[in-house]
Amino acid sequence: MAHAMTGFMDWMENRFMPVATKIGNQRHLVAIRDGFISIMPITMVGSIATLLNVFLRDLPTMWWGDGNAFTAACAPIIAVNGVVWNGSLAILGLAFAFTFGYYLSRSYQVNAVAGGVIALSAVICTMNMSPAFDYLLPGVGADQIAPLQAAGLAVTATDTGVTLAATGSGMISTALTSASGLFTCLIFALLSTQIYVWLTLRKITIKLPENVPPAVSNAFAAIIPGVAAVYASAIVTQVCVSATGDYPNALISVLIQQPLLGMSQSPLAVILVNFLIQLFWFFGIHGSNVMAPVLEGIYTPALLENLNVWNTTHDVAQMPYLWTRGSFDAYTMMGGTGITLGLIIAILLFSKRKDSRTIAAMSAPMGVFNINEPMVFGMPIVLNPLYFIPWVLVPVITTVVALLFTYSGVIPPCFIQVPWIMPVGLYAFFATGGNVLAALVALLNLGISFAIWTPFVLLANRQLLKSEPEQREA
Repeated sequence: MAHAMTGFMDWMENRFMPVATKIGNQRHLVAIRDGFISIMPITMVGSIATLLNVFLRDLPTMWWGDGNAFTAACAPIIAVNGVVWNGSLAILGLAFAFTFGYYLSRSYQVNAVAGGVIALSAVICTMNMSPAFDYLLPGVGADQIAPLQAAGLAVTATDTGVTLAATGSGMISTALTSASGLFTCLIFALLSTQIYVWLTLRKITIKLPENVPPAVSNAFAAIIPGVAAVYASAIVTQVCVSATGDYPNALISVLIQQPLLGMSQSPLAVILVNFLIQLFWFFGIHGSNVMAPVLEGIYTPALLENLNVWNTTHDVAQMPYLWTRGSFDAYTMMGGTGITLGLIIAILLFSKRKDSRTIAAMSAPMGVFNINEPMVFGMPIVLNPLYFIPWVLVPVITTVVALLFTYSGVIPPCFIQVPWIMPVGLYAFFATGGNVLAALVALLNLGISFAIWTPFVLLANRQLLKSEPEQREA
């Protein structure tokens, strides 16, 4: 058994990890990761606004009905939260286009700000500026439909009132600029930035005299590459419209985004992602960073799309994605990757090793807030055969438990972005819009992690008795 473990670790270290490290450092994947991290402030403020409206409007309406006094009294705050959403989650795709273009350009050591601006411009070129939309006509009753139709307006009666079907001019739908447009933003930001970088590195630029201020010189140097990049995006858009009648966003959604997000919802895919995160970490490589293109590029859009559906329908049953970015943090990473908070509790209760108890005691305050590097590198867990099995097994089993509760409909999907330092239980509660059962599932998974870690803590005690009796506590 020991020989097999040693052989496995040697193979992983010499063959697998170099490839994984190279993938984790690939500039385009790093730009995706950093781009999503950079827009965290607006995703967080939009999520906070949504969460506040859950407690000020949605839950009170569910409990006390429409027009209740509490919601009416909170109307100004609810309105402010709506405005915050317009300035944050509604423009998420555009913000990401800029940050992705910025970081990708910076990785090539060219003008990063120009790269971000060009990516943003190119993405907007792909958007339909005259979208069809339905507008609710306030104060109009069903008995007034006939005169409006006689006037040539396309109006219909619905459960919520009367709607007007119209076509905007010079307007961009938030369906294109928010989370639902992220894949289009990513693809065209990548295309335009690569063109800009390629031309810039080959010096196909406007060169000004050396005495010109650098800011002016840099701006002129980006003109030719920028023009080519934006025109390329516009030409692709026009070809799509002429050939299919659809703008790129619709085609990308059908051909790329929906299949990828659909694949991400497979229980096997979710388990595999968690397993790989643990495997990378065991060999000292930041697993969450290596898997960030998947976590942020696929599961974050799923969370944000759920949030859009909630803002539109206030119905968790209509959310399209059951497992999102928040699900990992809520149910499989409490106390940090590997749910080492369970290990800390097991050590403090059962360990006879003075070194382990000291590290656990020092790590406990940070572990409550999901920071576990002291445990990972202090125990250590990295490259420690004793802890390999629970390190890999805990997230896999807790993932299965959370999947069962979520996919069976017992708890809703995570749809609100919550600060990752939120303690166990509270994260799941807020991420699901205040669902108590979700918090209990998170606590259940903490208990499961404790149960899995405990035998290996006892095994460490046994090893101590055999080889290091001087380390035992008096």
